[in-house]
Amino acid sequence: MKKNSLSNVKYHDFVFAQKEPFLLENQETLSKVNIRYECYGKLNAEKSNAILIIHALTGNHHAAGYYKDEKVPGWWDNFIGPGKALDTNKFFVLSSNNLGGCSGSTGPNSINPLDKNGEPYGLNFPSITLGDMVKMQFVLMQHLSIPCFHTIIGSSMGGMMALHWSVHYAKYVKNVIAIAATDAQNSQSIAFSEVARQAITRDPHFKEGKYYQKNKNKENGPKNGLAIARMLAHITYLSDLSMRRKFGRKLNKKNQKGFVLDVEFEIESYLRYQGAKFTDRFDANSYLYITKAMNYFNLKDGFKNLEETFKMSSSRYLIISFNSDWLYPTYMSKQLVEAMLNAGREASFAEIKSDAGHDAFLLEKKELTILIQSFLHGVTEKWK
Repeated sequence: MKKNSLSNVKYHDFVFAQKEPFLLENQETLSKVNIRYECYGKLNAEKSNAILIIHALTGNHHAAGYYKDEKVPGWWDNFIGPGKALDTNKFFVLSSNNLGGCSGSTGPNSINPLDKNGEPYGLNFPSITLGDMVKMQFVLMQHLSIPCFHTIIGSSMGGMMALHWSVHYAKYVKNVIAIAATDAQNSQSIAFSEVARQAITRDPHFKEGKYYQKNKNKENGPKNGLAIARMLAHITYLSDLSMRRKFGRKLNKKNQKGFVLDVEFEIESYLRYQGAKFTDRFDANSYLYITKAMNYFNLKDGFKNLEETFKMSSSRYLIISFNSDWLYPTYMSKQLVEAMLNAGREASFAEIKSDAGHDAFLLEKKELTILIQSFLHGVTEKWK
């Protein structure tokens, strides 16, 4: 176990919409919606120290610490815990699995309460948006009797959701830290998502999203398509420099018998490993729904421009980018900051030099810790 990591972490489930359905942005509804979440630290008497962490596309509620007998900690364990960037001796930190996910919260792999045979939703799950995901987090906030979040932090898709919080739930969040995020995906990102979805839906085991019923053995689902989708996405999370340094043109094994389709280069072996590992923890239908939700997200929707959007907010912002991130490049973060400042918001910006690409939000412990601690110290002092 890592030093200063939390031990014996437990998740919680909260079921709502048992009497009144949960209304989505497209006017469809969900009933008996479950939110799976974890919390670290203690809520103070004033309930003013709550921080919400929002995970990226394929993340989940397990952000920090270890489950009993677990060898791998939560995905942001480097930053959450005693004495860390999000010091659990000071803050109550909350993390939930997003709507549409597959790690306990209601999603396509959940049992449809309206299905007479008790089958999962599959593609009968309604279309969802990042706004719907945020609305579900708002329900959780009310359930926990938190009047306002001290800070909301998100990276990648989580950063997009944190920005949405600050605009559409302005009085419920005082500070926002958005890392490697954007106000709307560009056509390149949309294109990558489409190729990934095609890989999944063209897998012969996809069965029009009904692989839960037709293939009771999970091994028979669209694992090959999902693995390819992950391989493609993983390339976008890295950088040219990081791949050159780690893999270069190293051969895994040299081909001596002419043309073969087997793995030869180490980067090929790495990608296949990442793809195969991913299929053990993620649902193909969830991947389809969440990537669609990301593609449709546009923070400017309903507003004349981005500046007008941020006039709806009252939050203080810290925007962080990475110089080697080509999925959401630094110019996207700078556009956010410019619009915030033009709207009269208080915003800080930092670009971290890293060769880790988009994945740097998981890896650059030292620099991110300094920035987050400094920001949180500043806003805490300001409130005294």
